[in-house]
Amino acid sequence: MSSDYQQFAVDLAHAAGEVIRRNFMLGMKKEWKSDATPLTESDLLINQMVIDAVKNTFPDHSVLAEEGDAFSEQSEFVWVCDPLDGTVPFSHGIPLCTFSLALTHKGESVLGVIYDPFMDRIYVAEKGKGASLNGKTIQVSQSDTFKQSLFGIVYWKSAPFNFSVMTEFLRNEQAKIMVVASIAYMAALVASGEFVATLFPGDRPHDSAALKIIIEEAGGRVTDVYGNEQRYDRPIHGHIASNGVLHERLVELVRKTVLEQD
Repeated sequence: MSSDYQQFAVDLAHAAGEVIRRNFMLGMKKEWKSDATPLTESDLLINQMVIDAVKNTFPDHSVLAEEGDAFSEQSEFVWVCDPLDGTVPFSHGIPLCTFSLALTHKGESVLGVIYDPFMDRIYVAEKGKGASLNGKTIQVSQSDTFKQSLFGIVYWKSAPFNFSVMTEFLRNEQAKIMVVASIAYMAALVASGEFVATLFPGDRPHDSAALKIIIEEAGGRVTDVYGNEQRYDRPIHGHIASNGVLHERLVELVRKTVLEQD
């Protein structure tokens, strides 16, 4: 893979971070989307910045992004972006969000960047080259037990999968559940060994494409909720993103507590 791709993604992440930090304030103006999530000027600015940069630099590539696309099914290479993952805390004066960007080739994530602009932490991974945090190699946790392990799980009323029963089961197993309102933020913590897993019930690929390559290059595993591989340039079937050691147990737990209840 061209090294230009990684530098392009890292440069975009830093540019997005500048927008986020510059616009961060209390009393931030926001609109509410049909899915009851907020939309800020920063979301739109960064989204368009990514689209423009891809068009200008890689005109045969296309873009899937949360706040607007420039997508073609004929494109082998698709950049999948969440311009501001964590808009709820960001827009309410809480300094917690990430920029998330992946490059997919025929649906496979081959490059990923997750950037926390407030802590200046940039997670980068490229297929076959490992994962890093601010240039230092990272690895997932080797924990093989639910007890006292930290999980990030989100669910909402209209989500395709309901993880509420699973959350109760894990708490009964003395697991620690933390709901951080940024999917990519929790995934980055899986990759760096702080969380053992994060589970996502949605169908939007921009929530999962970058974390797929970053966690797996750090030694973990990411599948859909059924335990299968999936494309990340199309709608997805949620994700289970783990340290790998606990992955099959989590797949089985989802099957018993979520899928068999449907």
